[in-house]
Amino acid sequence: MNGQLGMTGKGTGEGYGVLTIQQHILQEQQKFPEASGEFSWLLSGITLATKQIQAKVRRAGLTDILGAHESGAENLHGEVQQNLDVFANHAIMRSLAVRDSVATLVSEENDRPVMLRHSTGQPRYAVIFDPLDGSSNIDVNVSVGTIFSILRLPATMDSIEDGLLQPGSAQVAAGYVLYGSSTVLVYTAGNGVHGFTLDPSIGAYVLSHENIRMPERGKYYSVNEAYRDAFPRPYREYLEGLRKGEFGRPYASRYIGSLVADFHRTLLKGGVFLYPPTAEHRQGKLRLLYEVNPIAFLAQQAGGSALDGTEPILDLRPTGIHQRVPLVVGSPFEMQQFEPYRSRLREEQMVFA
Repeated sequence: MNGQLGMTGKGTGEGYGVLTIQQHILQEQQKFPEASGEFSWLLSGITLATKQIQAKVRRAGLTDILGAHESGAENLHGEVQQNLDVFANHAIMRSLAVRDSVATLVSEENDRPVMLRHSTGQPRYAVIFDPLDGSSNIDVNVSVGTIFSILRLPATMDSIEDGLLQPGSAQVAAGYVLYGSSTVLVYTAGNGVHGFTLDPSIGAYVLSHENIRMPERGKYYSVNEAYRDAFPRPYREYLEGLRKGEFGRPYASRYIGSLVADFHRTLLKGGVFLYPPTAEHRQGKLRLLYEVNPIAFLAQQAGGSALDGTEPILDLRPTGIHQRVPLVVGSPFEMQQFEPYRSRLREEQMVFA
């Protein structure tokens, strides 16, 4: 991590100063003379919504926001919606709906894309998001997060879904917000990965992690080992190698159960995060467009990589807006050690033992 909170000195004159995310985006835009300012206005909608969400998360134990929504109502994935899921979804929808550059919104909580109608401008962006990843953990005070991906829609397309089904390599920007001991926003626009911590005293995200680079290797692997026996054999053998020190030293296990939190640790500390398929969920459980693609883009920009087990995530051509895939993401060393197992998975065509 390069750079420390409140000591970047960039864009604030000589000596000490702070750099907010809005200032950072404007500085980045200066590198592209053709930039219109639409992107910074769009990002401001995301930051506004996540400030609202973190305020609710902070007071979750003191209000009626905890628990299942409407006596156990389920979303389209068959998951019980939490009150905070619904609040977070509405907060992001409201904040982005007034951005003239946004043509459509895609959320984990909505079956279909939401088309926006603007009286002015030519909207060309799609924002795809998981409003509250890990929300089932909120009742026990475990970190949760928001994940987002931004695409530029083609000038011509047969349908809005066709325009949305672009590979992850086409993302204009991606990021997440982690609501933990502090609230941290991490994003990339294809020019490195930068982290900003919300300073409650000024109500702004301030640069705290400049140009994040994933360590060459880490000490930890992260996976839900309760399902280990249901993983395809190559995954089990790779995990056994990590545990027994076959790659130079034994690895310790760290698993939180919130994708944002588990990946944030992997991004800063290195190692590998896995969410393999199982016999019950042969396509995996994580959603490609609004969970896996943004995480893969961040990993790639920070020097790591991500696979669906056999193929690079960012090369996958989506087949549906709620498509699920497996995920292996991590530091260069751990991903290199996964290569023989990747080859076996391809050869065996994901045969489950």
